Amino acid sequence: MAVPVSIVWFRQDLRVKDNLALNGACDLGKIIPIYIYDDTNSSDKALGEASQWWLHHSLVSLNERLHGHLQIFKGDPRQILPALMESCNAQAIFWNRCYEPWQIKRDKEIKKNLVEQGFEVHSSNGSLLWEPMKVLKKDNTPYRVFTPYYRKGCLNQSEPRYPKAPPARITYADTSIKDDGLKALQLLPTVKWDTTMQAQWQPGEEGAADNLAKFIEGPLNDYKNGRDIPSLEGTSRLSPYLHFGEISPNQIWYAVKGNADNMQESSVDTFLSELGWREFSYYLLYHFPTLPNKNFNAKFDKFPWRQDPQSLKAWQTGQTGIPIVDAGMRELWQTGYMHNRVRMIVGSFLVKNLLISWIEGERWFWDTLLDADLASNSASWQWIAGSGADAAPYFRIFNPVLQGEKFDKDGQYVRHYCPELTRLPNKYIHKPWEAPNTIANDAGIELGRTYPKPIVDLKASRQRALDAFQEIKE
Repeated sequence: MAVPVSIVWFRQDLRVKDNLALNGACDLGKIIPIYIYDDTNSSDKALGEASQWWLHHSLVSLNERLHGHLQIFKGDPRQILPALMESCNAQAIFWNRCYEPWQIKRDKEIKKNLVEQGFEVHSSNGSLLWEPMKVLKKDNTPYRVFTPYYRKGCLNQSEPRYPKAPPARITYADTSIKDDGLKALQLLPTVKWDTTMQAQWQPGEEGAADNLAKFIEGPLNDYKNGRDIPSLEGTSRLSPYLHFGEISPNQIWYAVKGNADNMQESSVDTFLSELGWREFSYYLLYHFPTLPNKNFNAKFDKFPWRQDPQSLKAWQTGQTGIPIVDAGMRELWQTGYMHNRVRMIVGSFLVKNLLISWIEGERWFWDTLLDADLASNSASWQWIAGSGADAAPYFRIFNPVLQGEKFDKDGQYVRHYCPELTRLPNKYIHKPWEAPNTIANDAGIELGRTYPKPIVDLKASRQRALDAFQEIKE
């Protein structure tokens, strides 16, 4: 009797450990592992350039772990998969679910089509601790506020699934199919802007495991405080690995809980609740699929956003004249990443001090972040704008100078990304416009020439924002 052949369709689960789709297919028989770069159905949510870079290296890593058996295609899975199932004599296909609205729509169509043709289709949850359709209030409506969602809806349920070991044995089916190959995806930049990123990151399952181990051994114990200091390595830096599924949230959850006895309880709880925020973002996107392009709070449809291409460009390029903002935007451009505290500061500056729509910020982050994630990106930008679920109150406008002085006291972070300010004393590092001429001259600073003058007055722009919020409040 012939051994059954299954296709394993890798998507945002580029790993061998704790991969339910891979385990299920291996339990059934021989497998053909594939990846399809879908440039047809994603519309305006095709991967940004930084994410493309990561994906390329992640696929290289996955292929190595699959001993060179990964088949890579480019195009529409709706056409590719039925033809592939037929030509490979596959009986079943296994995949882990994705939750972006366009992916859900596409996958439903593919499943219906394949089942009608007599193929088995198996889908699993490989990306979330709690699936969004299974967490509802008593009246069967979705939660809109994080704390009751996390505490009542999630933690009161059964514990998240324990991670599965990799398959004891993987048997690959012989196949003569001709794939497109990784080069056909053209994911790498034509201009070498990725050198700094390459030095800082190791995409792939091994890189994810190394980062997690390093985090648990060091920053986790003081995570509650250390996560706010951008000059420290105080965060997990796991977000790109989570987005591409090189590690599952279940692996992280249990690795952290398994070391909790040796850690500060408040730091462990804080970190686990950050995983909860990621879950909440996916939850919101699932139940409210317009989250990426429409205000969650309809009041904001009347908000008087400004069109200001010049200020937007200054923000994007780290030339606003506000040091902590410029440092953050330059970190993003150079490394594909930005410290979470600084993300809030630059976000608040864009939407509140400049009154430029959160949608512009979401678009820029989508293209430049290695961890660009539709759920987290949309929910976070709407939170900082005040238009989202459980949003920051409208009157909470971060003062970037005070934020810098509080979380980057000695200016170490600013000096790293804004080296032209290096010689300024700490007293003026976050507000160079207040430095007396003699001090500025000694530091080699001439505002408007060696470093930009502030593009906006912080006090006046804060009041302008409060007035604008008051308009839609009434």
